[in-house]
Amino acid sequence: RIAFNAMISACEKGSAWEKALQILGEVAQNKLESDTLTLNAAISACEKVGDWERASMLVRVSLQTWMRCSTITYNAAISACEKGREWEKSLQVLQVMVRSKAELDTITLNAVSSACEKAGEQDKVFKLLNVMSRSRVNSDRITCSAAISA
Repeated sequence: RIAFNAMISACEKGSAWEKALQILGEVAQNKLESDTLTLNAAISACEKVGDWERASMLVRVSLQTWMRCSTITYNAAISACEKGREWEKSLQVLQVMVRSKAELDTITLNAVSSACEKAGEQDKVFKLLNVMSRSRVNSDRITCSAAISA
């Protein structure tokens, strides 16, 4: 498992998302044990190129196989949606994240806010600011920039 995680992580860092997914497929095909780190690296590889469809699919598959998704997992998928200009999908991943009781953080809500802001969905940005406040998630420069641009 460690070797596969390292290979997928190297692919992610080198923006070789197709190779990362190929390795992930080999892990599954050979019924080798994978973990959240394996999943995170594969989703991050998709995120780097804005492949929101594959990132979202990997989250869905992991939930169907009872693999635990971490905050990092969801953040990478949401960031892929943001880069792919899929604000609605970013909100859907956020909803799944909330239902799974994963911890929301500044990165999570900034990525969703940014996706909504880029799409001109100002009301969603302000709703997310309320979520941040209620969830006691700290805002930062990116949060403020999304709110001002909205």
